[in-house]
Amino acid sequence: MIYTNSDGGARGNPGPGAIGVIIRKDGKIVTRYSKFIGQEVTNNIAEYEALIMALELASEHTSDEVTCVLDSELIVKQLLGEYRVRNPKLLELFLKVQKLQERFNKIKYLHASRWDKFQQIADELVNEELTKRGFRKKGWGKKG
Repeated sequence: MIYTNSDGGARGNPGPGAIGVIIRKDGKIVTRYSKFIGQEVTNNIAEYEALIMALELASEHTSDEVTCVLDSELIVKQLLGEYRVRNPKLLELFLKVQKLQERFNKIKYLHASRWDKFQQIADELVNEELTKRGFRKKGWGKKG
């Protein structure tokens, strides 16, 4: 089975945002991915964008079973139908996730603590992406 850990974040919320994804198979990390996704991004949008990328990358490894691990309780609960998606932009991303689910025979969403060792790797990828683009770890502006 394939496991994904995805994380997204914005410095400033909204602010510069990035995503980080790892794909695991047989207990080993087979893919690490990070990307800057924009100047005015919210944390929730970044979390959805990270999950979308995780699903796209996971589909390169399997069409059978995938377990997606996220530290965003909101998004996990939205995907499980426990919370409604009210924000129009989040709804657009939610529907994109629904479409990507069709690539798999079975999919599970799990909420993990941000202290989970694999979730920390995804978080590090987000922070490395923002830092290498010159955005301060604590603060909203660019280094300068």
